[in-house]
Amino acid sequence: MTTRTLVITSSILGENGQSKALAEHFIDQAKTRGGVELTHRDLAVDELPHLGLAELGSWQATDEERTAEQRQLASRSEELIEELRAHDLVVLAVPMYNFGIPSQLKAWFDRVMRAGETFRYTENGPEGLLEGKRAVILAARGGQYAGTEKDTQTPHLRLMLGMIGIGEVDTVFAEGLAMGESKRDAALREARQAIDGLVKRL
Repeated sequence: MTTRTLVITSSILGENGQSKALAEHFIDQAKTRGGVELTHRDLAVDELPHLGLAELGSWQATDEERTAEQRQLASRSEELIEELRAHDLVVLAVPMYNFGIPSQLKAWFDRVMRAGETFRYTENGPEGLLEGKRAVILAARGGQYAGTEKDTQTPHLRLMLGMIGIGEVDTVFAEGLAMGESKRDAALREARQAIDGLVKRL
C-alpha cells in the first residue's frame, strides 16, 4: 500500500534552514523505504500572498457567478485543498518565528481551512471533513520551548489540523539549535532518529 505524503516547508532560510533539513531527511528516508509517494511544496519559494477580501469573496460566489478574476483567485484555495485531499499524510516542517509559525505557512492554512470544504459547522460545533489523514510536525527552534507556555506554536498547529479533521499528529522537536554547537548537534541527531522511527511506521 502506497502512503501518499505531502511535505510542506516554509523556512525563509532556504537550504540553510534547519526545518528544511529535517524535511529533506524525512524525504530521503521515505525514498529509501519505498511505498511512499512524495509531493513537496515549498511555501518560501512558491509563496502565497496574504489572504485578502477579494479572494475571500471569490469563495462565497458560485462558479457561475464568478468573474474571471474571481475564478483565478478561488483557484489558489481549490488547488491547495485538492492537493491536501489527495494525500494520506501531511508533513509540516516548521521553524519558529517570534513564537509562531511563518506567515507563509499561515497563508497556506488560511486557504485550506474553509467552511463547507474541509470543515463544517454543526449544532455541536465545527466538524472536520478530511477523514483518515495523519500529520507529522517537524519543529525546529533556536531555544527550548516544548512543554512550556512559550510553545504556542504546537497547540496552534494541532488546533488547525484538528479543525479540518486531522487529529492523529506526531511531533518531532529539534530545539536549542542556537544554544551552542554541541546542543545543536545532539538535538538534530535525536530529531533525525525520531524521523527514522516515524518513517518505518508509514
